[in-house]
Amino acid sequence: MLAHAEKELPDEACGLIAGTSDGTDKAIKKVYLLTNIDHSNEHFSLDPKEQLAAVKDMRANGWVPLGNWHSHPESPSRPSEEDKRLAYDSKASYMILSLMDRANPVLNSFKIEGSNAEKETLIITEE
Repeated sequence: MLAHAEKELPDEACGLIAGTSDGTDKAIKKVYLLTNIDHSNEHFSLDPKEQLAAVKDMRANGWVPLGNWHSHPESPSRPSEEDKRLAYDSKASYMILSLMDRANPVLNSFKIEGSNAEKETLIITEE
């Protein structure tokens, strides 16, 4: 994610996350690096063809969509008002990678429902 986000600067990078879900516990098995067709540093739209291919890959591997991720090139790792407005799935995880401090990128995950954004616990392990 980080390498993709840095490569896409100054634009936001984006993608999907997939894996397994057991109630409230989720395990990310794959991060999909997709194209931001808006080519903007303030918002993103996933490439529909790439999104469909990612969903097909998820199904082929027995995974479920867990949510999406995008970068904030110049702002903190928290949902913007636009991020909240466009968060249609209250069960999805919305991960935001801040590159505001390039030496110390910050990744957070959120549950968003309406104007409320609640930070999720995010544990990164190597498998």
